[in-house]
Amino acid sequence: MSRYHTPVLLEESVGLLGIEPAGTYADLTFGGGGHSRRILSELGPEGRLYGFDQDRDTRANCPEDPRFHYVESNFRFLRGALRLRGVLEVDGILADLGVSSHHFDELERGFSFRGEAPLDMRMNQRGTLTAADVVNNYTAEELTRVLGDWGELETPWKVASCLVRARTAAPVTTTSALVGAVKPCTPAKDPSKFLTKLFQALRIEVNGEMEALKMALEQSLKVLRPGGRLVVISYHSLEDRLVKNFLRSGNFSGEVEKDFFGRSLAPFEPLTRKAVTPSDEELVRNPRSRSAKLRAAVKR
Repeated sequence: MSRYHTPVLLEESVGLLGIEPAGTYADLTFGGGGHSRRILSELGPEGRLYGFDQDRDTRANCPEDPRFHYVESNFRFLRGALRLRGVLEVDGILADLGVSSHHFDELERGFSFRGEAPLDMRMNQRGTLTAADVVNNYTAEELTRVLGDWGELETPWKVASCLVRARTAAPVTTTSALVGAVKPCTPAKDPSKFLTKLFQALRIEVNGEMEALKMALEQSLKVLRPGGRLVVISYHSLEDRLVKNFLRSGNFSGEVEKDFFGRSLAPFEPLTRKAVTPSDEELVRNPRSRSAKLRAAVKR
């Protein structure tokens, strides 16, 4: 499991779930199973845990435990997948939104700019859209939107122009070809940061990550029982902004609605006043945790 992915903010996140031994929980990002195993360690014989993951490679990480139920599904289908299994309410939901170390380390999946691999980036290998499709088939305007919205690049139109120019000469089908295609507009200072944002933008587009997150957060309100807890670990500002606003107000604008008497109608009570971040010890042990931010709330 540790070779697949080292769980981030493990004790902090599971602690905020406030595990009830006989409770029912959902781990929306099963991955290597680190968080799930920690939850199982606190559940009693009557407890249940549903682990979601759209990448069927993760099935190999499932614990042999009758209390654990693997759900091969994107968490955007949270409510429907649980209802199919006879579950209408849960006591807690945990989501670690980070890309597993496995995906970065398995170069053939195309998530990393450090190496040569097909330009893929699909979390779900049954999906049809790849990063190569985005780079080679999107218009310059569409590429500009993807790079600006999902990568927050400073000059997305310039990068889009580089890609269009490169693909005119030959299709951009590998990670190294993509790095080469954007070389004319890659800043000399901190090129790794630029490439990280570029690859992030394509990955988010290919996997529909922001829409999936919105759907999962909205469904969490319908799935959590009153007093149930929602715990989310995010890794970049786009995710964190959505999570922060939703936990504050129950919507993605962050605007708290009030009743006639001026009382808040926010559906959650925050459990974290500000984002929890990894300790210095964890950063030394797992440098990939450096951008993690943990937020949690309880449903009123």
